Amino acid sequence: MASRIMGPPAFDDAFIQTLDTLFAWRRDVRRFRPDAVDPDHLRACLVAAHRAPSVGNSRPWRFVRVSDPARRAAVAQDFSRCNAAAAAVYDAARAARYRALKLAGLNEAPEHLAVFCDDSTETGLGLGRASMPETLAYSVVGAVQCFWLAARARGLGVGWVSILEPACVTEILAVPATWRLVAYLCVGHPVEEHLDPELERHGWQVEDPRGAALIER
Repeated sequence: MASRIMGPPAFDDAFIQTLDTLFAWRRDVRRFRPDAVDPDHLRACLVAAHRAPSVGNSRPWRFVRVSDPARRAAVAQDFSRCNAAAAAVYDAARAARYRALKLAGLNEAPEHLAVFCDDSTETGLGLGRASMPETLAYSVVGAVQCFWLAARARGLGVGWVSILEPACVTEILAVPATWRLVAYLCVGHPVEEHLDPELERHGWQVEDPRGAALIER
């Protein structure tokens, strides 16, 4: 018997509204509860990440689960060093406000995921990236976004920690030198839920009035 051919799904208005709500509630989380993440939920989020588009179908993302306490502590130490250097570029008043912000949940999040771009991948045979090699890293960002939305749909929060020295993290995690750090993610159940962005909520910036404005040429 021939296998049944399934057509594309129909996404009704209710689904679209729910999807828009998911986008709106995808917030960077820095405050986590210590509860463990359901392994099945984490696995499902990784499956979603692997469904991301990638240049030439190269799938260059490499997810590393960081569980070793010593490695986690080393990453947190690198964050502290980089965070202090970042604060030093501001004037005294702005630096004080900067230091008052909570910019990472490294010490609370039950799960740490380092996401790398494998610049040496042969998958896809280089298709589509000869003139724009940076699209490999862009593909990894797409995978991170897919992971993030899948996590949010399961009640999990994700925080992207960018105040790190990529070379240090690469060394701490002992991954191949051809892997380039794109994202370091903290994952867990959020302490609080809020629709407004963290940095607006705590007075670092105001809402961007441009919103979703489209530039035409």
